[in-house]
Amino acid sequence: MRNQDLISTLGNCINHCNYCADACLEEDNVKMMVNCIRTDRVCAEVCSTLSQVLATNYENINGLVKYCIEICEACATECEGHEHKHCVDCAAACRKCAAVCKEYLA
Repeated sequence: MRNQDLISTLGNCINHCNYCADACLEEDNVKMMVNCIRTDRVCAEVCSTLSQVLATNYENINGLVKYCIEICEACATECEGHEHKHCVDCAAACRKCAAVCKEYLA
């Protein structure tokens, strides 16, 4: 299925974003992590929505894929601003997700 690679990559990004947001809540300076938590949550939601729409084989999704790229890149940039392993791993998952989304649109 054409969408399977993207769905799998989206799932990985969702998992990393949810884990990162949760791990951020355990950090000593949670106030410093607010934007990271918020961006993680939004990224996970957008990726989840795209994954669910892809599973329907609905055709008109390019706008949603482009928005997913935008959110994944924003989340990666935010997470790259922190040194925590969960942030570093999340940023990598988001960068990969954005790249796979771009391949999908190509």
